[in-house]
Amino acid sequence: MSARTIYLSRLIGLYWIVVILSLVIHKQATLDSVTALFNNPAIVLLTGIMAVAGGLAVILAHNIWKGGALPVVVTIVGWLALIKGLMFLFLPAAAESEMILSWWRHPLCFYLCMTPSFLIGVYLAYEGFRPRAHA
Repeated sequence: MSARTIYLSRLIGLYWIVVILSLVIHKQATLDSVTALFNNPAIVLLTGIMAVAGGLAVILAHNIWKGGALPVVVTIVGWLALIKGLMFLFLPAAAESEMILSWWRHPLCFYLCMTPSFLIGVYLAYEGFRPRAHA
């Protein structure tokens, strides 16, 4: 396993765990903030720019499609960040807002939407920090 894969799995895993827990604990504030975000074109633009930059950083440093599940999951996360950023940059804010908030406002769907990201974060963090035998 490459040091880059381990580093990125630790970084992304811990980031997703902390952020998702915060969003879930502060559900109403999350909904209010995301609603406000979509009503501010400058913030939508900056969010898109940052997501594109983060996605490209992962893809350019780690576009690995073989070698086990961990490197592939890290690569997929990079591609998803890039796609999300491009959506922020090119889709109208109203379409993004409707797509995301219509799901998140439903009591159960909010948690269903957060669960996969949280579980992927746990997987990445676990695999990143798991002791490995030196060959």
